[in-house]
Amino acid sequence: MVVPTYNEADNIEKFVEAVLKQPVRVDLLIVDDNSPDGTGRLADALVLSPSGGGRVHVLHRTAKEGLGRAYLAGFAWAMEHGYEAVVEMDADFSHDPLYLQSLLEAAGEADVVIGSRYLNGISVINWPLHRILLSWAANRYVQTVTRLRVNDCTSGFRLYHRRVLEALDLASVRSNGYSFQVEMTFRAQLAGFRIAEVPIIFTERRAGESKLSKGVIWESFVMPLKLRWREGTLKKRMGRLEKT
Repeated sequence: MVVPTYNEADNIEKFVEAVLKQPVRVDLLIVDDNSPDGTGRLADALVLSPSGGGRVHVLHRTAKEGLGRAYLAGFAWAMEHGYEAVVEMDADFSHDPLYLQSLLEAAGEADVVIGSRYLNGISVINWPLHRILLSWAANRYVQTVTRLRVNDCTSGFRLYHRRVLEALDLASVRSNGYSFQVEMTFRAQLAGFRIAEVPIIFTERRAGESKLSKGVIWESFVMPLKLRWREGTLKKRMGRLEKT
């Protein structure tokens, strides 16, 4: 599991404890972007803690470079260390660790599994109406522009098999905010991988501040257009990689 963090000191210890208590076994890689609130130091302590059981690892980065860069660094670490599947998950409890089991079960028949907030209506707790409408409209926009056959294109709770990450030409991924999830899904669908969704209930973070910004929103608007424009090029490039 790759868990990007920036100023998650209020959540990280309880989050790791909750994950390690689950009946499914996962190892965690905390990718910290030099959080000024000391998240990285807390993560280091979790590595050495007896409760960590050798399942917690930390990758320290020198600066805040965005969600996409953190995930790509985490993917590279996971593949270098021989993992066959990688889970993305937020450390703020917006993604409940209880859903890990259903995510992993669905991975038996799919290449990519997405924890979806919009599979059975709208399953979001503690968001104001305008935030729900923004997220719902963003997904409809992405679906229209990119022709993705996914209900929740921007969900950050998902699983990729190693074979998917190896095929998607990660070095050329340019998205960095929430649109990173869109680009990864778009590439996976374009490459012909099986994408499944499992229903989850998304809950607004327990502590800390949201990372949503105007720049992230703008990138989320522009990136689907860029992906559609580059569709042919991406398909050819990934095809060449598969042959190689």
